[in-house]
Amino acid sequence: MHFPVVWQLGPVILSAHFVFELLAYSLGFQLYRRLQQQSPSLRMSSEQKLMLLLGCVLGAIALAKGLGWLQTPFILSPEGERIWLPPGKTIVGGLLGGWLGLELSKRWLGIRGSTGDVYVWPLSLGLALGRVGCFLTGLADNTYGLPTHLPWGIDFGDGLLRHPTQLYEMLWVLLLAPLVLWLSRHSAPGTAFRYWLAGYLLWRLAAESLKPVPLLYGGLSAIHWASLLGCAIALYSAWQLKRALQPVASATDL
Repeated sequence: MHFPVVWQLGPVILSAHFVFELLAYSLGFQLYRRLQQQSPSLRMSSEQKLMLLLGCVLGAIALAKGLGWLQTPFILSPEGERIWLPPGKTIVGGLLGGWLGLELSKRWLGIRGSTGDVYVWPLSLGLALGRVGCFLTGLADNTYGLPTHLPWGIDFGDGLLRHPTQLYEMLWVLLLAPLVLWLSRHSAPGTAFRYWLAGYLLWRLAAESLKPVPLLYGGLSAIHWASLLGCAIALYSAWQLKRALQPVASATDL
């Protein structure tokens, strides 16, 4: 296989990254809409849905860009001088920013019910498809792993067998979704999403050690620190949901 993978349809050249990113957004959104329609706890007006979507998107863009810049703010020239880079984007920032934007929008609109669990499968599907696109893009995507001697190492074009960290992540999110939904089947609404987010961020903590990323902040990368903080917040929030449900369960037992 040669990287990056592109397809030519007549005069049009399509990159695999573009195709799979388009599939990730479109299929993930369609799955979200279907699950939302099937959930009786998510009956909202069109205006409320639009405001929640707007808050989620704006938050995701802001933190995806911000954390992306902190992850790799500069490169060093051959003379050792810093060359400052424009902001990139990162999924970790997008997830945390989207969650923050959604929660702030819910508070502003006075919506108290949890809307998070419906995102578990759409996010997993979108991430899995997106990571296939990252894999097929090769070195240009900067999501490849460190060199490895393992038999499944992939040569992305530089002559080195590397960890296919994109495929690791694809498999992880597809396993994580059914796992957290099963673990939280008797839990308060919103617990599954918080478990999913914590599980994904724990994965990113491990996966970053398999990538050639700059460790600029106390021996860790910006994504390391964001994953640690986000995981702690997600687990604490899940514990709060469980705690809030306990008095109701006790009263029912009486």
